[in-house]
Parts: sequence; structure tokens; C-alpha cells
Amino acid sequence: MFRISILFFILITTLFGSKVDSFRWPDGVSYLMFLEQHKLPVQELYYDLDKDDQKLLEEVRAGTNCQVVKKDDGEVVQTLIPMNDELQIHLYKHNGEYHFEVIPIVSETKREAFVLKINNSPYYDIIKATGSKKLAQIFVANYRYSLNFKRDLRKGDTLIMMYDQKYRMGEPFSMPILKAAMIEMRGKQHYIYHNTQDDRYYNSKGHEVEGFLLARPVKNARISSYFTKRRFHPILKKYRAHLGVDYAARRGTPIVAAGSGRVIFKGYTRGYGNLIKIRHSDGYVTLYSHMKSFRRGIHKGKYVKKGHTIGYVGSTGLSTGPHLHFGLYKHGRAVNPLRVVQVTTTKLKGKKKEEFLQLKKNYDESLNIHLENFTKFIKEPKPDRVCYFYDGVNCE
Repeated sequence: MFRISILFFILITTLFGSKVDSFRWPDGVSYLMFLEQHKLPVQELYYDLDKDDQKLLEEVRAGTNCQVVKKDDGEVVQTLIPMNDELQIHLYKHNGEYHFEVIPIVSETKREAFVLKINNSPYYDIIKATGSKKLAQIFVANYRYSLNFKRDLRKGDTLIMMYDQKYRMGEPFSMPILKAAMIEMRGKQHYIYHNTQDDRYYNSKGHEVEGFLLARPVKNARISSYFTKRRFHPILKKYRAHLGVDYAARRGTPIVAAGSGRVIFKGYTRGYGNLIKIRHSDGYVTLYSHMKSFRRGIHKGKYVKKGHTIGYVGSTGLSTGPHLHFGLYKHGRAVNPLRVVQVTTTKLKGKKKEEFLQLKKNYDESLNIHLENFTKFIKEPKPDRVCYFYDGVNCE
């Protein structure tokens, strides 16, 4: 069905003289506000939806690139709103009525890389070379716990970054995924690699380098629903997403902050009920919803420590029973909390280490080719040297 819908999205512009406009989802605009602003039927496109779809609509992120098809008279006939890396909301008008569906995102993933010489700092130089704050944030976040850039980095040191970038409708989409990187400091090369087996990062010895730690937010709770970006419900015949982990527990059970950080939202939403969001370091944000109540003294702007009680388990909002819906986001992208939650850093052993070392070997072969090409290029006398490896080699 979703392929037919996308084809309809493309063909309608030629058949009816409609126009496709791309826009960034505005900050502070809810899905309901969007419907009202575009004079779309609120009952059919929101209130008649089931609770899971209504909750999903609260995941619309500011800055998300969306598309809307309008007729010459301004009437909206179709809209595409990405919800995560896998699924998007499709609103469309057919036979005089508006319809809502969740469909997979059709995207293309490209392996990209670049090499540069440090002139100021990794963060600044990556942004200058690529124009991407996302790439700079990802690189710095994965090295900050193991290296001291201010102390050991020197002008002229080499940096290489290889990553996967998704493209949707020809434009970069979602956060890039770092696959391998190297930075030279005082003549020593420091590598990190993305292990696809557990979705974590390791150094050359197979020791984990990601340092953000989270605690279990509800003590002795049972996991009643797991994280999934894309699942096709065999009975309902529709796509579902559950961007968090549900912990079932008795009403009134204390909920603790999964990490130290600052409260950026405390309040009530229709889907998530009583909700708290906490911003942590390295672009992480945690979400705690369906609370019975908040702990006294918790307010927006308050700094809380890891393990500090922030509220109590309840069933407010669109909920069928007492539980905590726990969400984790990194740079605005929903990630699986169970893949980040850890007590100590991991050291790969046995078969897992053997598999990682083979993956590392493949990464190293690609990185070495890029470094060799860059070495040939830097013989030319240019102050700001950078090579991009997208479709071929492009050095500037």
C-alpha cells in the first residue's frame, strides 16, 4: 500500500496541477495545531485514531523535513511527516475524505567519508568542511571520554570520519551513523569502530568507548513492551512504532532520573499524560511519561542527579494500565534505551571479539585507502586541506 501511496504523492502534482512544498516542522507546533492551521479535519485525522497512533503523533520533532501537496487554491491533498528513521505519517484526501496511515520511509543509504587536517578544533573544522553540526557532534561525543583534545591535539593532525547517511527524496535525512573514525594526536592514531552486533563503539582493542551511563528508571519493574522503530502488525495490517521501553509497576512506584541532567519539560500531554524530559550530556534526552504525579520540587530548569526520584508510576494520558514509558533520544533521534543502558563498559571476548576484529579489518581497509588518497593530495600547497569520498574522490 505504501508504494502506491508514494506514487500517488508524486503523480498528483502532474494530474491536478498541484504543487509539492517542503518545509521544516516548526518548533512549538503540535500535530493538532498543524491540522488546524491547514484547515484539515481534526476528528478524522486525530480523535478517531487509536491510542498508539495518537501517542506516535507526539513524537513529531522540530526541524523535521516534511512535504505537503496543495492545489492551486491552497487546499492540502497530501502530507508526509517523518516520525523516525523508518516510519512516516501519510495524510491524504481520497474520494472527498481525508485518511491517515503510517507507512515506511523510502530512503537510500550512502557510505560517505572525509579526511582533513586539524586547523582549529575537531568540532569547528568538521563543521567548516562539511557544514554539518550533526557530524561534528557525533565525532566529538564518541571521543570525549577517552581523549583530551585541548591538551594533546596539534594543528596539522589528521582526522578521518566514515559514516552512513540516509537520503530521502534526494536530501540528507536523519542523523548520520558513524562507522569508523581516526584522529591523530602527538603522532599516535586513535581509532573507533561501530560494532553492528550490539550497536556500540569500540577502540582497536575491542574495549567500549561510549561513556554515557544510565540506571534503570523503575526498580524491580517488568518490561511490558520493547523499543521498535518499525513493526507491521499482522492483525491490524498496519505499521507500528514504539519509541521507548515500557516498565510495568504498581501505581505509585518511584521513578528515578536515568542520568544526571536538567529538566527541560514538566507537564501534561494528551498522549503521554504527566511527562518529564531531562537533557543530559552528549545530546541525550530522556523521557518519562504516564506518571501518577511529580515529586514535589521538580520543575523546568531544575538540575537532577542520576537516581534522584522525579515522579511516581501511574496511568495518565493514553494508557491501559500503570507503567512508565521510558524514552531515550540522542540529538533528537529515538534510540533503544536497552542498548545504551549499562553499568560498566564492555570488553569484547571470545567469538564476539573475533567477529568484531573481522569487522575492524574491513573498516581499516577502507580508511587506509582514503588516507592514501589524501596523502597524495596534501603534497599540494593548500592551507585548508580536505578530501571528500562520496561518489569518487573530491579534494579541495
